[in-house]
Amino acid sequence: MKKSIRLSNLLVLCSLLVMYGCTTINPYTGEQQTSRAVQYGAAGAVVCGLIGAAESGQRARNAALGCGAIGAGVGAYMDAQEQEMREQLAGTGVQVVREGNQLELVMPGNITFPTNEYAIRDTFLPVLDSVSAVLYKYTDSRIQVIGHTDSTGTLDYNYGLSERRARSVGNYLASKGVDQNRIIAQGVGPDQPIANNDTEAGRAVNRRVELEIVAVEP
Repeated sequence: MKKSIRLSNLLVLCSLLVMYGCTTINPYTGEQQTSRAVQYGAAGAVVCGLIGAAESGQRARNAALGCGAIGAGVGAYMDAQEQEMREQLAGTGVQVVREGNQLELVMPGNITFPTNEYAIRDTFLPVLDSVSAVLYKYTDSRIQVIGHTDSTGTLDYNYGLSERRARSVGNYLASKGVDQNRIIAQGVGPDQPIANNDTEAGRAVNRRVELEIVAVEP
């Protein structure tokens, strides 16, 4: 009986996800638009129901979220994840950038780490806790943590520091329940500047850690 109820609830949820996949609200224009995800809808509802019948408890809730990538399409799945990230990170100094079906979080180095160190500031840990909570829910996403430096100092030092900073963030996310297998951490030193390293303001912008979040295609 309980399995039957759970199956029914999951089918209702997935039906809603399918309908959501048909039309979405553009977060920038406020206009309703047709989603590219419609093609996944019908099959997604069936798969969601099968998952709901087989799973229970926390696994069922994670499975239902995973169905968002199937039933409503990757775009809608990332829309929901983006909205939660923006709500959680408002006012923290972390930028949330959306490019297609990729979500990028840009964490300035001055708020994330002390100068020339890779131990995360205690004051920044609550921010990473919020990021972890969202990533934990959206299990169909993969995370690449990339550490960046400015061009000051030797290349070897900068590569090493950026790598250690990326690993610090990745390891912290894992410690909060995000599956380590979903996380890739790497340091690129000064190789990918986004501002002019000839000025202090530019160097400050270049010192950063980025999280690139990509949904697994169904």
